[in-house]
Amino acid sequence: MIYPGPDSALLAGCDEAGRGCLAGPVFAAAVILNPGHTLEGLNDSKQLSLADRNRLRIQIEEQALSWSVAQCTAAEVDEINVLNASILAMHRAIDGLQVRPEGLLIDGNRFKAYWGIPHRCEIKGDARFACIAAASILAKTYRDSFMLEAHHQFPQYGWDENKGYPTPFHKKALRQHGYSPIHRLSFRGVKE
Repeated sequence: MIYPGPDSALLAGCDEAGRGCLAGPVFAAAVILNPGHTLEGLNDSKQLSLADRNRLRIQIEEQALSWSVAQCTAAEVDEINVLNASILAMHRAIDGLQVRPEGLLIDGNRFKAYWGIPHRCEIKGDARFACIAAASILAKTYRDSFMLEAHHQFPQYGWDENKGYPTPFHKKALRQHGYSPIHRLSFRGVKE
């Protein structure tokens, strides 16, 4: 895992969560870690247990130089497509940073330039760069929290378990109950 050193440029790591879901927003986070500080156990959010993600979320929020989480709604996903919504959510997260980064490290291979800040896309960057791993943890934990709240309103879809992903249970619930106000109507499996 690559951490910034004390003399490093201020880099914001950016990642998103929820692109492959049938319901709910796409969340994105931007994180500038404190140069020279490390967070024990930091890794790609998909490689961490729920307990570790929640522990690291608190540490990131307390110790990062700056962090921000943003989202694009399911309706925005339908309107501009999930890739553009993911990028827009990342831009919104960068907008929310209290410190202007000198560069952006983006997880994945697609991004649109953000207001004069140079960026670099990194495939599987969440497993190699600490700032992207931190962003992946915030994006995932915030999205999961959103879907747990939504589960209380729409328990028939099992979002406490599937978080909106197209599991067999979720697909069966869609066939039985139709779609909810936060389903992505443009997605296969929902629009039918």
